[in-house]
Amino acid sequence: MEDKELQLVDHLDELRKRIIISAIAFVAFFIIGFIYVTDIYSWLVRDLDVKLIVLGPSDIIWVYFMIATVIALAGTIPVLASQLWLFVKPALKPLERKITLSYIPALFILFIVGLAFGYFIIFPMVLEFLVKMGAEMFVTNFTADRYFRFILNMTLPFGVLFELPAVVMFLTSLGIINPFVLAKIRKYAYFVLIIIAIVITPPDFMSDFVVTLPLLLLYEISINLSKIVHKKRMKKLQEQEEEFAEEA
Repeated sequence: MEDKELQLVDHLDELRKRIIISAIAFVAFFIIGFIYVTDIYSWLVRDLDVKLIVLGPSDIIWVYFMIATVIALAGTIPVLASQLWLFVKPALKPLERKITLSYIPALFILFIVGLAFGYFIIFPMVLEFLVKMGAEMFVTNFTADRYFRFILNMTLPFGVLFELPAVVMFLTSLGIINPFVLAKIRKYAYFVLIIIAIVITPPDFMSDFVVTLPLLLLYEISINLSKIVHKKRMKKLQEQEEEFAEEA
């Protein structure tokens, strides 16, 4: 009983250590983002024909924090993934360790690709639609706070959703899920993805279609990648069983 309690304390200490390291990384990247926030801001508003306005001093600091937080999130993802890997590493077999470690760069890359897709494709399309819709009725002015909140809403969800293939491959490689389950729940997954697309886009068919299509494509890519990983995993398990049978 005492041994189990000591093991639990050791695990909690290890978990706290990994959380602290991830938190330090987040703070470090946040500071870096805060230092270069004016350069990032200039790049984000480079195509705007109007100058953003603020309604009070708090809006200025909020914009600074918002931009720095996105930079911190992007930078912390590989650190967080590596710390999570180090935490679960002792419980993994050598092959599982190698597999898990290989997915850390993929998580970061796919997150950046998702952000880029949201910013360069979805964001301008949605912004143009909304501005044109109210052009004849309103004088359009953008506050910095609302503008950057809008950018976050159009980019951050895609940063998360684009990690689906890597997450599916990782879970398949560990035997937690398989492509047959993913194919079986396809219609439910489609429904959820379509709802997500409708919620984050303006109420017109074209915008919904442009966003829905890549999300559904991501799911199909995830299924096919899961098939490849599952096939390799089953082959290795079979080889291990044969080796074990020969030794016996």
